[in-house]
Amino acid sequence: MADWTLGREFETPQGTVRWDVLGSGGDPIVLVHGTPYSSYLWRDIAPALARTRRVFVFDHLGFGRSDQREGQDLGLAAHARNLAGLLDHWELSRPSVVAHDIGGAVALRTLLLEERDYRDLTLFDAVSGGAWERGLFQLILEHSEVFQELPGYAHEALVTSHLRHATQAGLRPEALEAFLAPWLGAAGQAAFYRQYSQIRQADTEAYEHLLGEIRVPVRII
Repeated sequence: MADWTLGREFETPQGTVRWDVLGSGGDPIVLVHGTPYSSYLWRDIAPALARTRRVFVFDHLGFGRSDQREGQDLGLAAHARNLAGLLDHWELSRPSVVAHDIGGAVALRTLLLEERDYRDLTLFDAVSGGAWERGLFQLILEHSEVFQELPGYAHEALVTSHLRHATQAGLRPEALEAFLAPWLGAAGQAAFYRQYSQIRQADTEAYEHLLGEIRVPVRII
């Protein structure tokens, strides 16, 4: 991720969240990535938006360039508290929010349970509610100790395949390498299964009864 940097820091009780802002004028927009990605997801989109907007990007705790360590709370509720803290730190009262994958659930919890307001919300390929705790999620939840003991080459093959499965067009080699890098090595492997083993459907069930009360414009892609 040599060409994508996050030069600013926000301290949480669980570690440092790294973030940055692009653009100097216009209405603010916050981009929220999912798993197993990072803010590198926005490497082309953020500069384009920054021509007319102030664009805020960050890596969730445990992801990308933010702190990874044992004992971190990396559940959706914790990520939502961190996002709420970032919005306060940035002094943003009603930004536009764009969220992908579990970032959708994080953005919805921040709106509905952390009670931060948005100008509008865009969700794409996002976790929002319902029965989504299945597939690889469910396997890791049920057998996290097995996955954590995988040989490094097997873990790398699994994460590589998982990343490739997420796109029909395929990832460019440099993009695949950038997304993969934080999850390699003993520390990266532990961090990968640490975050997956804490993502629970119960954290979206907690706000499902409030979805009908959303009053900001929502776009679902």
